[in-house]
Amino acid sequence: MKYEEALHYIHSFGRFPKKPSLERIRALCGRLGNPQERLRFIHVAGTNGKGSVSAMLASILQEAGIRTGLFTSPFLEDFRERFRVNGEMIPEEELAQAVASLRPHAEALRQEGIILTEFDFVTALSFCWFLQKKCGIVVLEVGLGGRFDATNVIPP
Repeated sequence: MKYEEALHYIHSFGRFPKKPSLERIRALCGRLGNPQERLRFIHVAGTNGKGSVSAMLASILQEAGIRTGLFTSPFLEDFRERFRVNGEMIPEEELAQAVASLRPHAEALRQEGIILTEFDFVTALSFCWFLQKKCGIVVLEVGLGGRFDATNVIPP
């Protein structure tokens, strides 16, 4: 899969679910071996300033010598901005590989009647990539927020 194909696949998911629920993200993460359970997080939520706070926290952790993942939403100029390790965006090839490896799981869930959103998919993708990159801490910015935000699949 090429980078452009990966982006097209990601954007093929709906943005808003028919029914708010964590069922979709739990089902996908379960198929992936629950990567979120093997990572440590700082979960950043709130009305304003989440992106700035997340970026500052990631910078502080990185300066402290901790391999730091950063997941933000939305992106400003490049979709890959959403996934960073120690300040570096996910390379195009790695994003394409990650999408290719998650796609069969998303399609299997679709066959079971579980329709993922774009945010469900990219959140699970980030967990897999951060685990692969051996991040010590992941700074995780919520999406739209609320109790059904896909990022709430992480352990408390």
